[in-house]
Amino acid sequence: MFSKEQVINALSKVIHPGKEKDIVTLGMISEVESGEDGISITLTPEKSNDPFISSVRSTIVRTIKDVLGSDAVINEIKVQPKVIVGKQQEKQHAILPGVKNIIAVSSGKGGVGKTTIAVNLAISLVRMGFSTALLDADIYGPSVPKMFGAEKYKPEVRRENDADLIIPLTRYGVKVLSTGFFVDPADAVVWRGPMASNFLIQLITRGEWGTLDYLLVDLPPGTSDIHLTLVQEVPVTGAIVVTTPQDVALADAIKGISMFRSEKINVPVLGLVENMSWFTPAELPNNKYYIFGKEGGRILAEKMKVPLLGQIPLVQSICESSDNGLPVALGDSVSGLAFMELAAEVVKKVDKRNKDHKPTIKLKVTK
Repeated sequence: MFSKEQVINALSKVIHPGKEKDIVTLGMISEVESGEDGISITLTPEKSNDPFISSVRSTIVRTIKDVLGSDAVINEIKVQPKVIVGKQQEKQHAILPGVKNIIAVSSGKGGVGKTTIAVNLAISLVRMGFSTALLDADIYGPSVPKMFGAEKYKPEVRRENDADLIIPLTRYGVKVLSTGFFVDPADAVVWRGPMASNFLIQLITRGEWGTLDYLLVDLPPGTSDIHLTLVQEVPVTGAIVVTTPQDVALADAIKGISMFRSEKINVPVLGLVENMSWFTPAELPNNKYYIFGKEGGRILAEKMKVPLLGQIPLVQSICESSDNGLPVALGDSVSGLAFMELAAEVVKKVDKRNKDHKPTIKLKVTK
């Protein structure tokens, strides 16, 4: 059994990523209990919505093992935010006032390459001269950090006007924020819906986004609380739905389109992107093999009366470049040019949407 002093000494080596001080000095440890059944710790962050609390908890587990040995057992880490009495509420400011267009990138199911499309589209928009950011809202499976070669990146937090601002990563000209920046890649994210939604709200409202032409939001696959949170928090300009040509993906894409078009949400669908349209082997660049079916995305687009924004081939270089943190849109290969064409089409559709329709209104929730 370890003494309370031994545990506190170990905790003094845990650094809060945002404040760059140890959690003992910051007064975040309100209670430590050490008994035969293990160690219990109660954390009291300054704010209930501290975006780094998950990272702090993971670091505590590792540090306790490193300092006290593998025999140390952590029974529980509770989080009990401080209650501040009489503090004046912060003034409500317009959310994302400098962002001209917010584009949701979604898919009816996982595995269709939605994040690959979002990342390469963001880079292509930057190459066209637009100021662009990417918010990875795929809370449970964030893969954006890997595609940007930034799996170890930890955002800086700056205090400004009595509020903490999270500084996005800027890579390849794109501003990027992701859950993956705050959670150890080896840890599973097990959050209930409200917790995941609250974390997304923090990334939206506390991110230092500045002035942007486009903010792309990479949503989780399917339809979930995250989608509702987004449309409740910000006026989404339009949605892009990603699918593959196969029937099972197309069926789910219909649900995604229908969700955005529903009377309550009412977000314009800019169009459909068909990914993995055909396979082209490197040694036979002029050959096309329709291994997932042919023209399924085009047929669905016509059926649902939405534009087909682009068809992206299944090419080995797209997969390899994403895994290596060097997205294919950075170059002028055939695949890179396909994403540039997609970006040009998206810009056209956004301009048309803004001319033909009134700005989207945030979804109002009534009890």
